[in-house]
Amino acid sequence: MSDTQRPLGAQISHMLHVRGVDTIFGIPGVHNVEMYRGIEEAGITHVLARHEQGAGFMADGYARATGKPGVAYVITGPGVCNIMTPMGQAYSDSVPMLVLSSCLDETASRKGQLHQMRDQEAAAATVCDWSHTARTTDAAYQLVDRALLEFTIQRPRPKHIQVPIELLGTMADGAPKTSIIATRPKCSDESVAEAARDLALARMPLFIFGGGAKDGFLAARKILADNKAASFTTYAGRGIVAENDPLFYGSNLAKEGSAAIIAQADCVFAIGTELAEVDLWRDQLGHKSRLIRVDIDPSVLADQQQTCILSDAQYFLEALEKAQLDGDRTGWSASDVATMKAIWRRDSDAARPGILPFIEAMKEALPFQTMYYSDMTQFAYVAKEVVDMDSPSHWHHPFGFGTLGYALPAAIGGKIGVGDQPVVAIMGDYGFHYTMQELGVAVELGLSIPIILWDNGKLQEIEDSMVRSQIAPNAVIAQNPDFCALARAFGAGAVQPATIDEFKQALVDALSADGPTMIYLTPECGG
Repeated sequence: MSDTQRPLGAQISHMLHVRGVDTIFGIPGVHNVEMYRGIEEAGITHVLARHEQGAGFMADGYARATGKPGVAYVITGPGVCNIMTPMGQAYSDSVPMLVLSSCLDETASRKGQLHQMRDQEAAAATVCDWSHTARTTDAAYQLVDRALLEFTIQRPRPKHIQVPIELLGTMADGAPKTSIIATRPKCSDESVAEAARDLALARMPLFIFGGGAKDGFLAARKILADNKAASFTTYAGRGIVAENDPLFYGSNLAKEGSAAIIAQADCVFAIGTELAEVDLWRDQLGHKSRLIRVDIDPSVLADQQQTCILSDAQYFLEALEKAQLDGDRTGWSASDVATMKAIWRRDSDAARPGILPFIEAMKEALPFQTMYYSDMTQFAYVAKEVVDMDSPSHWHHPFGFGTLGYALPAAIGGKIGVGDQPVVAIMGDYGFHYTMQELGVAVELGLSIPIILWDNGKLQEIEDSMVRSQIAPNAVIAQNPDFCALARAFGAGAVQPATIDEFKQALVDALSADGPTMIYLTPECGG
């Protein structure tokens, strides 16, 4: 045994640190205890979640905030099952999350073991990009490097690696050094030139940006301005287009009338978006002209569109900016765009009345570059339709999978990732029940996170859906605790504003507090 040998569980932490990982979220247990042997020695900070679901959402929030992989350590069986919901959310929203778990050494011939599952690897595989068992030291190292490489060069999605308990405790040499130089797919010069010609010929070009285009936002803004092009973003793409762009239709792709607007365009670019159901809420985009799709994911491009370009969105946008040609583009009207956005804003307010004044006050009170994490709540549903962001990747929401309980732990992970940058969590009264225990982590770490809790006393969105479906509302009201007293019991601050102005001041005060502050709102506040 050489001086560089350690148990494999410890070596994995050292390997991750060398590869750039500085934070791990998780919960230790008897099965994965060897994974905890080397964390501090490796120089990695471990964040102890109160539930594996919280650990997964923290890793997700950290990854979204920093662009680096979020890493979680969990135990065999229930630990893996508990983190599967965050893995499913990360898969849906293209988040680089690496989940490392222990697993039983043998399951075919031995039954009744602690934490035993019929097929843990296969279970995890249903909610992530891939799930594999490392049965040797070399396999463990190779799988970790494969995951980190794929996060860089492919559409980032969660991976799961499980290591048998006995192997985790086996003495092993350290991971080999890596010299991999990773680059994302880049489109050809010919495809850029063709796209530039299509753009030059269009009088009414229109761009749709998804979250995959976030790194190319500067080039995107230049292209829009140079070509007098109209634009939409998906919810995940907010912030790519400048807030004050006069031809920006906002994140209103799902709104009534958006398909008719898209039909007016004589050339449509959809960049970094899969145009998913949760983006459109209709079967067809609505275009009648040439559609140019640009994406890093081949599966997005395999739906018989007219022009498909496999490429990193940032590379394409920067190349297109340089290749632009002059053209006659006079079709879009800024006044028409402003009128349509005003109509959609009124529609959002009418659909979920009473929330918009709070959102306007929140946006006014919070500083530039605030990072938002929201849950599945009506407050967020209105906000993601009416709030235009100043920068991309600053509003994080469980868009695709749509799980409750996301915002609080994800905001904790995000705040750990960005440090002094302001971070806010937004949730509803029901969703808070899912992960309220993670408030203890925010208190423990002294994280100054304003936690906006919107309490309308029920699952209002579900009740509204039942009424629209002519179903007598039922099972939509649950007994709530005294949320402010609960927050104080955890050691957090708590305030219940009586007016909109008090709400704004509470947000400002919470950003400079020594720990998290619950800001408890009801529809009656300021009424």
